[in-house]
Amino acid sequence: MRHTTGKLRRGRAIATAAAATLVAFAVPACSAGADGTRTAPSSSPAPVPPTAGAAETPTGPPASAYAPSTAPRTVPSVREHVPARGPGWKPAPGARVVVAPADSAALADEGRLLAGELRLGYAESQQPRAGDVQLALGAKGSGPAESYTLTVQGGRVSITGPDEAGVFYGTRTLKQEIRGAGSAPEGTVKDAPAKAQRGLNLDIARKNFTPDWIEGRLREMADLKLNQLGLHFSDDQAFRIQSDTHPEIVSTPHLTKAEVRRINALAARLHIAVVPEIDSPGHLGAVLRAHPELQLRDAAGRAVKGAVDIADPASARLVDELLREYLPLFPAGSWHLGADEYQALVVKDPQASFPGLARAARARYGPSARVQDLATGWLNDRAAVVRPSGKALKAWNDGFFRDGTARAAQDIQAEYWTGKEIGARPPLEYLAAGRKVVNLNDEYLYYVLGEPNQFTYPTGKRIYEQWTPLVLRGTTAVPARYDAQVLGARLAVWCDLAGAQTQDQVAAGIRLPLAALSQKLWDPRPPQASWTDFQSLAGRLGTP
Repeated sequence: MRHTTGKLRRGRAIATAAAATLVAFAVPACSAGADGTRTAPSSSPAPVPPTAGAAETPTGPPASAYAPSTAPRTVPSVREHVPARGPGWKPAPGARVVVAPADSAALADEGRLLAGELRLGYAESQQPRAGDVQLALGAKGSGPAESYTLTVQGGRVSITGPDEAGVFYGTRTLKQEIRGAGSAPEGTVKDAPAKAQRGLNLDIARKNFTPDWIEGRLREMADLKLNQLGLHFSDDQAFRIQSDTHPEIVSTPHLTKAEVRRINALAARLHIAVVPEIDSPGHLGAVLRAHPELQLRDAAGRAVKGAVDIADPASARLVDELLREYLPLFPAGSWHLGADEYQALVVKDPQASFPGLARAARARYGPSARVQDLATGWLNDRAAVVRPSGKALKAWNDGFFRDGTARAAQDIQAEYWTGKEIGARPPLEYLAAGRKVVNLNDEYLYYVLGEPNQFTYPTGKRIYEQWTPLVLRGTTAVPARYDAQVLGARLAVWCDLAGAQTQDQVAAGIRLPLAALSQKLWDPRPPQASWTDFQSLAGRLGTP
């Protein structure tokens, strides 16, 4: 994982998104604009039907007096822009964000947020006026999940999408257009993400991050169209969320449940899924300090750091009580089970070093079973606790073992972070077996505080220029035929040396890597803009 307990380099790093459906987005032949955004060859957008009762468009120069528009400059860049002639759109006195009454239950939050950001009025009305921005849901199935169409024509803006998330992302594009250029260009944007899971993984166990700081990252992520925040809140160092079933394990400081609900509520409004992780059966040191009777010990009686005895039914009972307690606290659609770096499996001969685990494995799975089978059974048992909630299941890739008597349930996504750990397997083994994978490549996507064990802070430039979602391990991509099984990626902040940076320094350090990650997950094609131009654009579009 992200830990640094051996000579090998270690580290690791979760929004929507319960195993969200992978988006496929067909892009017609197009040419690159000056900023690298692909622009469709047509000179004008498809006409927008007039809205009954709409106000007349203000008079001005004819459209032919204007040069064809150029694609907006946003992060991530839009996938397709159909240019047109006209003045474009900019906020004006009296202009509003308008949502039809039939869509108000779904889109009122999006409309009010955009109205506040652009200093416009907000109204629920069927009749947009000149200068208004209209948000609307299209028919279900009218486009890929999270897609949208943004049309600027006749002095108005129309943003439609088949779901709320798509409309929201359209508002993020409009916000960036106004922030970066002061106006939105005439024409039509058609846009959708390439990958369904796009986000940030945050280790709040070893370093306390305040609720306000976490909420600030959610707002930053939303503008980048990222949709997952992983919260790793339990580890050897601390357990960081209030517990009613086991208050004895909770560290100070920690998040209260009220603060977690507030974080989840903001995330939901921003279309970000918060994915919690209680790592087990390793990384439970904070739990073991209160429950030393559950500590795993080797054949010589030595305690094994962070590891519970998985042959003891009391270990499973405690972890399952925590899982059941926290499932309702996190309403989004995914859950991370951990499963990495169980120290009984990083020794030369687990059966000899841990004879009690070996006996339990044989008792459960037969005479040829090994300790790894007992660990696989632990993972499957925890998955069985969470599965009835309907949440998608995740575990770190080194919690899946080859050639075992027991096999990990096929519906558990492998969050691939390393191939360097003892027993860890290359990505192709998971993909060839049909397993879905999420990319947290520790070569590019691990922001490890203090840079221990040869880690260096990831740079946006390196992600932007070298990494793709298919680069799961090291610097080599897996074959493109596996693209649909790679569900997305997250940048991971691990706090190995928690005091190495303040939380404000962390925010500054991950700003450009997150922007680069958003670009590479939204559009699968090589970016045409140079890193220098992209960096400059990201700076202009950032929070003032």
